[in-house]
Amino acid sequence: MNKILLKRTLAPQVGLIEIDAPDISKKALAGQFVVLRIHDHGERIPLTIADADPSKGTITIVFQKIGASTRLLDTLEQGDCILDLLGPLGKPAHIENAGTVVCIGGGVGIAEIYPVAKAYKKAGNRVISVLGARNKDLIIFADEIAKVSDECHITTDDGSLGQKGLVSDVLKDIMGREKVSLVSAVGPTIMMKVISDITKPYNIKTYVSLNPIMLDATGMCGVCRVTIAGKVKFACVDGPEFDGHEVDFAELMSRQKLFLDEEKKAVEVHCSDENPNCRCKK
Repeated sequence: MNKILLKRTLAPQVGLIEIDAPDISKKALAGQFVVLRIHDHGERIPLTIADADPSKGTITIVFQKIGASTRLLDTLEQGDCILDLLGPLGKPAHIENAGTVVCIGGGVGIAEIYPVAKAYKKAGNRVISVLGARNKDLIIFADEIAKVSDECHITTDDGSLGQKGLVSDVLKDIMGREKVSLVSAVGPTIMMKVISDITKPYNIKTYVSLNPIMLDATGMCGVCRVTIAGKVKFACVDGPEFDGHEVDFAELMSRQKLFLDEEKKAVEVHCSDENPNCRCKK
């Protein structure tokens, strides 16, 4: 069992936990993830490693309280333990000294782009980060990312912080003023699709981190299959990072909707008045 050493709220419906996981922290690389299970009847939840500190033996996880399992995760407090924690899983991000790298994070994906931006900076790149969310309350990890970036831009849909508009608007501006060698994007699927569509005509290498439905996370069940350059790949072992210009985004978005009804029913049960663990109304 792995103990929660720190817990805090980053934004509405977004939480952070720091977990005691010395073996994972020693091996975790940018772009990798873990799978956790809260109790012995719990769902397996894949979550990206937002940070790892081998000296402390800890990893940091950021999660959005959307489904029943992530809402249940939010009921745990500092000192509580997570039953199972498996990782690091997946292939690390493709880090290289490419020149000018634009790292784009949208929503909770901002926390996931942080270790990637840090790794690109450590590799000697000029790093320009672009963070986007609906409003200022949903911008997270801004200070951390700014510290590992040569430039850090913030966009919000409503203009409450930074530039009003989308991350894609800022990317176009950057591409118009300097040579961009590589783009790495993590966030909503539609955002990653738009970014990939923008860079493709310019042949700018673009990596995206995919988030299909995932189950065993070891390549055996095939649930997380995605189509890349016309071939079936498994996000858990072949990814989660792929060339954005080769991703079948239409198929990915369709598959992500497969269990929306079941997810809604699970949340309704979790948030019912009879469930004392529900914190949604608190």
